[in-house]
Amino acid sequence: MIARLAGVGVLLALILAVPFLLRPSNGLLAATDETLVIVSPHNEAVREEFGRAFEEFYRKNTGRSIRVDWRVPGGTSEIARYLNAEYLAAFEYEWRRSGKDWTHEVSETFDNPSILPAREPSGDSPAQAARRAFLQSRTGIGIDVFFGGGAYDFQQQAKAGRLVPSAILATRPEWFNDDSIPLEVSGEPFYDPAGLWFGACLSSFGMCFNTDTLERLGVRSLPARWGDLADPVYFRNIALADPTKSGSAARAFEMVVQQQMQDLVRESGSEDMEILALGWTRGLQLIQAASANARYFTDSATKIPLDVSQGDAAIGMCIDFYGRFQSEAVQIGSNPSRLQYLTPVGGSSVGVDPVAILRGAPNPSAAEAFVEFVLSLEGQKLWNFKVGVPGGPAHYALRRLPVRKELYAPAWADFRSDPSVQPYEEAKLFDYHPKWTSSLLRVLAFVIRVTCLDLHDEQASAWQAMAKAGFPRDAYRVFTDFSGLDYRRCLDEIRPVLSARDKIQEVRLAKELSDLFRRRYLEARTLAESPR
Repeated sequence: MIARLAGVGVLLALILAVPFLLRPSNGLLAATDETLVIVSPHNEAVREEFGRAFEEFYRKNTGRSIRVDWRVPGGTSEIARYLNAEYLAAFEYEWRRSGKDWTHEVSETFDNPSILPAREPSGDSPAQAARRAFLQSRTGIGIDVFFGGGAYDFQQQAKAGRLVPSAILATRPEWFNDDSIPLEVSGEPFYDPAGLWFGACLSSFGMCFNTDTLERLGVRSLPARWGDLADPVYFRNIALADPTKSGSAARAFEMVVQQQMQDLVRESGSEDMEILALGWTRGLQLIQAASANARYFTDSATKIPLDVSQGDAAIGMCIDFYGRFQSEAVQIGSNPSRLQYLTPVGGSSVGVDPVAILRGAPNPSAAEAFVEFVLSLEGQKLWNFKVGVPGGPAHYALRRLPVRKELYAPAWADFRSDPSVQPYEEAKLFDYHPKWTSSLLRVLAFVIRVTCLDLHDEQASAWQAMAKAGFPRDAYRVFTDFSGLDYRRCLDEIRPVLSARDKIQEVRLAKELSDLFRRRYLEARTLAESPR
């Protein structure tokens, strides 16, 4: 009996000891000289590779050890809300600590880019004084770097005053030119001229699809353009992301609208309001049809390639690197992966995912070093080099595209995971026109929510009935009627409501539009099901 108990005790001791024996020698909580805190929507593979490589880079260049502390509150939209709330709380604390009254006016104006301080502080209104105080402050939230997202998101943070300039424009001027990192490509900004943010890698938008599922559905030709998402053969088989929760999804839908506008402008030779308005409506109608075919709208854009690869959906809209990364993850041997990705020809701009230093960074020197590392060739190679090649990632092929043009030279082709992809050439096929839709990005997400997400059951039911009846003209006309959400009204009425931050007005508008489109979907279904 004693021997048996002793044996049990030994086994229990071994079980308890195993985690300690197998723990990494450089554990997550190992002592380091410094810490760099980064908030990011990047996936675990990117965080792992860049965290490891930067820690090695920092030790080599400074002789000091550093630990990267990643903060991942969600996607880019969630991060934006997080930063907004944290800076609000931090600045309120600083303001009250200085003995000033925290008023509604101060809270609404300190990070408002439309508030311009007077020439001299003595001439400031209370709103201007709050804005000046924030822009001259070291108000921080305990985070050093914002890494990943879209240029639009970083532009909004820069305008609010939450980003501070990096010195890299002065210390590495040779990196910023048309042969390395251009200022702009086909209408998309690649870095901020004042040094507030810098594109770290490239991205575009497109579709991922499962070839096995397409075969099961009887799809004869592979999808190639945004318009293919309107084909009823994909009913209940398209995966989409909620543009109010995912900044990348909002941008992808913007590409759909932009292409419709561009096609009409090219055909007509005119860029007048009437042409743009028609393109806006056609873009919304295409998104509406894709939504009607959708199986779901997810809060997380990263979920789409995963579900499509598993056959839970046949096709989905996604960022290029989500599609490529998952394609490699499910590939078996040398056989072609069942998950494929494509960017519709002329259907997307090539933009950047930036990196920036946050106001009040606790470790500004390490933040500067991280920006330099990410933009250096050493850091850039991690994005698309194969695992194990010199300069490549240690464990994960990230399947992203570097911003530095030098790495697209033929000499690097054998090292790259996607040697045939030439994003700077693809960018020539699509000119992004920010003046057409960039100010309407939030409006577009709102429109998609109230006409598609909130009414998805009614919308899909009407679409199914129309498809069964062969899309009768009268039903289709009612279903695709976007009067009330025309381009002019979105610019002149809906945009100001959403910009006013008045939730009561926004809810009233959402109800008005939801009620309107619910009636239209019900009428379209009734017309489709009526005997002829």
